[in-house]
Amino acid sequence: MKIEIWTDIVCPWCGLGEHRLKTALARFAHRDAVVVEHRAFQLDPSAPEGTTVPVRDMLRHKLRMDEERIRVTTGHIEALAAQDGLAPYHVGDNRTGNTLLAHQFAAHAATLGKDAEAWSALYRAHFGARRSVFEVDSLVTLGAEIGLEPESLRAALQDGRHRATVDAQIREARALGCGGVPFFVFDRTFAVSGAQSIDVFGQALQRAWDARPRPIPVLATPESSEGSCADGACAVPDPT
Repeated sequence: MKIEIWTDIVCPWCGLGEHRLKTALARFAHRDAVVVEHRAFQLDPSAPEGTTVPVRDMLRHKLRMDEERIRVTTGHIEALAAQDGLAPYHVGDNRTGNTLLAHQFAAHAATLGKDAEAWSALYRAHFGARRSVFEVDSLVTLGAEIGLEPESLRAALQDGRHRATVDAQIREARALGCGGVPFFVFDRTFAVSGAQSIDVFGQALQRAWDARPRPIPVLATPESSEGSCADGACAVPDPT
């Protein structure tokens, strides 16, 4: 069973939602049969590349929030994260910027089998430690921490070889009806939007598992498997 997660690195609900999904997965009886893959999404692709701004400034100018609403909103997310064991989780006292480069970092890691490690590192760096995930140098340092070869990563980030992959994933999200993140798609059967509770994710896992196509039961098999068309079926010869 496959779960695809469309997310943006600077979205605090995304980090919390993924944490809750992981918790639900840890409790799921069939967790070893579940594959989780991340997909790119940008909440603000118009944000200038190479610069960052305080989150409070972004919320004030882009979303027209006043100081009290900013305090309540960011504090609420931080409190929820703490309740779920995700702390520290810096939301209001953080910085934000264009995430295109960070998504290319994640795409590069995915080609090397380090999809989960890359996203965990990005969230841990951004929300846990308030480290930058917006420049080549900071991403190369982060990549080395999860075993990515620094110079190969630097070259990939500088030449933009994963840009097409990121753009395609964002387009696909739109085609699936994703208007915001986090957006979780279970086996391309149904989606869960938002940082839902651990129980909701648990129910979604079970529903997707129960909806999987079942093998057609075989009531009788040919007695011979010698590669002939005898006994009512054509058998493939055993290569051994």
